[in-house]
Amino acid sequence: MSEAGDDTQESTQDPAEEPSWYDRFGGMPFFERLVDEFYRGVEHDPVLLRLYPEPDDLAPARHRLTLFLAQYWGGPTTYSEERGHPMLRMRHMPFTVGPLERDRWLTHMAHAVETVTLDEELRATLLRYFVPAAEHLRNDTGLPISSRRPAH
Repeated sequence: MSEAGDDTQESTQDPAEEPSWYDRFGGMPFFERLVDEFYRGVEHDPVLLRLYPEPDDLAPARHRLTLFLAQYWGGPTTYSEERGHPMLRMRHMPFTVGPLERDRWLTHMAHAVETVTLDEELRATLLRYFVPAAEHLRNDTGLPISSRRPAH
């Protein structure tokens, strides 16, 4: 307790250390708001809803995405404790993720970032992650697959 008698707690972080991105974003409350805003769009998007095994109950997906993003940006490791290594590409393989799904996902995530992130640097940092991450999860080019060899 300080001499002034308030109940402020001392930080356990070394003052010489830069705060983690998790802390800079605002901790778990920020990631909860971001994911909630993202899913406000998803819950009305038929393209993305067909990717969810239970489209009427997105709570488990919200929970997983919140924990994953918090962990990725330097927060608690609860995602890995609950689910193991993220293996994002493998976990998304059962679902067709093509250019349309990628673009719809990015539309909703970019809107969520713009809605809940006031700081331009933080917005840009998030989008520099989300754009290539969405592309990485694509597993369908949208082109027909054929075993026939092209004619020469």
